[in-house]
Amino acid sequence: MEGLLRFNEWLSGVVWGWPMLLLLTLAGVTFTLRTRFVQLRRFGDMLRLTLGAFTRRKNTAPGEVSPLQAMTTALAATVGTGNIAGVAGAIALGGPGAVFWMWVSAFLGMATKYAEVVLAVRYRQRAADGSFYGGPMYYIRALGRGFAPLARIFALLGALAAFGIGNMVQANTAAEAAAFSLTALFPALTEAPLRLFVGLLLSLAVALALAGGAARIGRATERLVPLMSALYACMALAVVFLRLPAAVRALGNIVTAAFSPRAALGGAAGVGLQTALRCGMERGMFSHEAGMGSAPIAHAGAQTDDPDRQGLFGIFEVFADTIVICTLTALAILASGVPVPYGRAAGAELTIAAMGTVFGDGLAALLTSVCLVLFALSTMLSWSLYGERCFAFLTGGRAVAFYRAAFIAAVLPGAAMRMETVWTLSGTLNGLMAVPNLIALFPLSGEAARIARHIGQKPRGKSVQAVLY
Repeated sequence: MEGLLRFNEWLSGVVWGWPMLLLLTLAGVTFTLRTRFVQLRRFGDMLRLTLGAFTRRKNTAPGEVSPLQAMTTALAATVGTGNIAGVAGAIALGGPGAVFWMWVSAFLGMATKYAEVVLAVRYRQRAADGSFYGGPMYYIRALGRGFAPLARIFALLGALAAFGIGNMVQANTAAEAAAFSLTALFPALTEAPLRLFVGLLLSLAVALALAGGAARIGRATERLVPLMSALYACMALAVVFLRLPAAVRALGNIVTAAFSPRAALGGAAGVGLQTALRCGMERGMFSHEAGMGSAPIAHAGAQTDDPDRQGLFGIFEVFADTIVICTLTALAILASGVPVPYGRAAGAELTIAAMGTVFGDGLAALLTSVCLVLFALSTMLSWSLYGERCFAFLTGGRAVAFYRAAFIAAVLPGAAMRMETVWTLSGTLNGLMAVPNLIALFPLSGEAARIARHIGQKPRGKSVQAVLY
């Protein structure tokens, strides 16, 4: 077992090493330039469209879910433990400057996510029941028959990754957080029964959502994502506003430390520019998942006939996840005054300590745990859809009920087990999904660029809208 853990750690280091970071960065730069900085040029349109969608519900365009529900389904998969524990870890290992490089990854990731979503809607296919299926496996296959094996590889990785990063890891995080806070408040309770109880609740919630398909998942995330995001944002904002001078200094320190971490931190724990850059870019990409290929699966089901408009929802997804929520976490930590163990690993406990300076340790742990449980549940709902669509692609729509049952059954052991190996393997599978996705994105960049430059016009060329299964 120890040997397997070491192998997983080595493989994860290879997958999430400099080559992957450089490849994802190159994709972001490519799409930023080819779309003529769509994330800046269309920023106002993006805000009007996405924020206005919360009040405009009626939509008669073809698709399973509203454009807003497609976005919240994708956002539910990205807003999660990375926003709480991931940011804390980035600051501890890379210093405050890591936050600046998270912003850079988000800026570039907005263009990549736009392209992914545009292509997913452009090349989606209609199933026999009228629903739409799409995502990287479909636009990879659209490149030609020779790319069909690559599409199947992506689908296989997605179907497997859903059990890890989208299921067992999330159930484990939620159960551990709930058990930690409840046993601290009520010492008579024991951890094991609490973890099982949380696992049962999550299993039931996932089963109910899966029974209703993409439409029910979309309705659930449409309500869950704003609720959990607002709850967590209010907690972080309370820390920031009560320590506003320190928060302003923290913003300056983030920029300074991005280029001179040793000067900003006094050489603390050997944090250098390379460490700050890598930690920030890696945690940022892991948080917003631009280039990973998961979110396009949700966006492909949107009720829209305009790929460009749905692409703007993709930009908002990255903006909300990393620029807004991750930044609030970072400012809360840096402004709170809690000691940061620079050069050593840190996680949710650092964020909880920062919140505890305002809410008290017990209440901060409870509120943060509630956020973690909601984040985990929303991620599980989204990944249940991703995994099912990938599995359906592999099997031609057959045996989907078997996949659903297996996904639901994996929740309970995920909540109860200690799973260091699963954590590492899940991250590896998630990272590997980017490889076939990026192989397709680069040759399709011209198609995404044409759509970005010809706003409101039908894209040229042949669209794939055949009936599946």
